[in-house]
Amino acid sequence: MSKKQIITVLGAGSWGTALAMVLVDNGHEVRLWSNKQEQVDEINQQHTNQRYLPDKSLPESLKGYSDLKTAVKEADGVVFVVPTKAIRQVAQDTALYLKENTVIVHASKGLEQETHKRISEILAEEIPEAKRTGIVALSGPSHAEEVAVKDLTTITAASNEMNSAEYVQEIFMNDYFRVYTNQDIIGVELGGALKNIIAVGAGALVGIGYGDNAKAALMTRGLAEITRLGVSFGADPLTFLGLSGVGDLIVTCTSIHSRNWRAGKMLGEGKNIEEVLESMGMIVEGVSTTKAAYELAAQKNVELPITTAIYEVLYNKADVKEVITELMNRVGKNETD
Repeated sequence: MSKKQIITVLGAGSWGTALAMVLVDNGHEVRLWSNKQEQVDEINQQHTNQRYLPDKSLPESLKGYSDLKTAVKEADGVVFVVPTKAIRQVAQDTALYLKENTVIVHASKGLEQETHKRISEILAEEIPEAKRTGIVALSGPSHAEEVAVKDLTTITAASNEMNSAEYVQEIFMNDYFRVYTNQDIIGVELGGALKNIIAVGAGALVGIGYGDNAKAALMTRGLAEITRLGVSFGADPLTFLGLSGVGDLIVTCTSIHSRNWRAGKMLGEGKNIEEVLESMGMIVEGVSTTKAAYELAAQKNVELPITTAIYEVLYNKADVKEVITELMNRVGKNETD
């Protein structure tokens, strides 16, 4: 791709800002939109985003926008990096200003409450076909804090339209940010969303004081649950062995950068969910995704014991240690069942 692209990133949180920095490094005109004017002013005047990426300098050519129409006008690609609960409304608003044949990308990880829809499904409903050439999910093991300092990162661009996935691969890929393509957007999106549930559980184990054996068991059996539910929706089971599956699960379940892991750790230390969310000050997608997955499992008649246990802690105030004991004392079964 020789032509410089105009790319709009919607959402100036840590991940949106880090992705915008990658695109600037690759020579594109990048517009970073936020609904907070003071944040936009900081980006444009101080070239920082202290709340989300403290002590990181942003490229001076990265421009912040608070007016959505101006931010989106004539963009070749639009990257949604807003919380899942905001996707539908932001997509409705954005659709008004898109030119025809825009590549739509999202890098958020979650399921919509009530409808339980994946983000690409929401975007397809809210953005007319004439305005878009494809919808691409960008997902994988990636902490914004590390991407912002150009640590080596590898993720997946998934779409039913391979040309759109390859476009996203090309605009993002460089010597520290490698992108693979994948046509299984169902598996990629579900892997990215459901791993946040397991990360809450992994943090809780650490908060209680359990060690590596417990963490390895949780991650392995958690991956089995993610795969089981994903396959029931038509996902390729091999996708969950890739970057957006086991890769994302590893990084989210083992790092202090993960807000889902940190939330779980506080739960394990004895805090209730209200205290945890208040102290976090940011969206913890794993909390709402747990509810969505629990309800989906009931609809699909899919067994998710770990997800169910975490649901009981989050929504029914169950004691963390007691649900762990119940999990360990379940009737023995074959590992491959």
